[in-house]
Amino acid sequence: MVQRLLAPGEIEALDHNAIPRLLLPQPRSLFSTRAARLRQLAKNDIKGIPVGETLRGYLLLMAALVDAQAALVLSLPAEAFALPDAADIDVSLEHNMPPLPVSGARPPSWRAVFDALLDQLDPLAEGQPQIATVLAELRSLESAELEGCADAVLSELTDGVNPLHAPFVAAALQVMWSMRAGQLDAQRVQPLVTNTLCPVCGAHPVASVIRIGGQSQGYRYLQCSCCASEWHMVRVKCSCCEHTARIAYQSIEPADAADAAPEIVNKANDPSKVARAETCDDCRTYRKIFNQEHDYNVEPLADDLASLALDLLVGEAGYARASGNPLLWFNAE
Repeated sequence: MVQRLLAPGEIEALDHNAIPRLLLPQPRSLFSTRAARLRQLAKNDIKGIPVGETLRGYLLLMAALVDAQAALVLSLPAEAFALPDAADIDVSLEHNMPPLPVSGARPPSWRAVFDALLDQLDPLAEGQPQIATVLAELRSLESAELEGCADAVLSELTDGVNPLHAPFVAAALQVMWSMRAGQLDAQRVQPLVTNTLCPVCGAHPVASVIRIGGQSQGYRYLQCSCCASEWHMVRVKCSCCEHTARIAYQSIEPADAADAAPEIVNKANDPSKVARAETCDDCRTYRKIFNQEHDYNVEPLADDLASLALDLLVGEAGYARASGNPLLWFNAE
């Protein structure tokens, strides 16, 4: 049988088609899966992501918040998540711009999503005065205050935003954007000029993940902090400055590593490779990378939230976090 050699351009084209460049979110399973992972992490059941008692309560609170997100996905009418006009989407795609940008005017229906989220959380406030106070404060925000908080959340500006309010506002925005993103045609959405921002909405990634299964086997994806879309980026490349020369990986050694058998090191299910920080000595930033090859159930946003111990260690080494987690905010101090 005669076989034809492929020219370099044809090889690139094959690779381009074989690797799914963009994985759109599936909100009907996204939030329920994330909530389950947060509860598993809170139990300190994940080797490679040690969780102390001080963080456990917060992870359970965020799991309840994500449960509320999951309920909204199933209960709110489809018109709450209507896409922009097709002509506007076409213009964005023609100019390699995100079709659902987080910058600029937001769909007015996001406010209904926010109100519904607070209603879903009312049972959680029973018997928990601190939660009840936060929900009351959120309901009392003037329109301009709420929109200002949403602007700050989407721009990752910590100044002027109440760190107790921000996760709840971020949660409503995540529902809004993930539901809309899931309706797009992934084949039409083009990479942005910079591959460090989400091609769907232009937000920063929260973390990266090495996927397994199907055409995504072994490839690294960045997950958007807002719409949860995932886009391909080659491994050993800084997801902040896109340099490749001075990349390193830091991880937390499991407590029982000294007792582990030598033959299991660097093989499947290695706890030290479940969660790592990818550091860059060119821009002195880092972003975490989670590996499905060593824990099938990794969930980038949940695992990032639970691995604060890794943040502390990498921060002490002099690296700055490239972008934040929308469910965890600190004030300017």
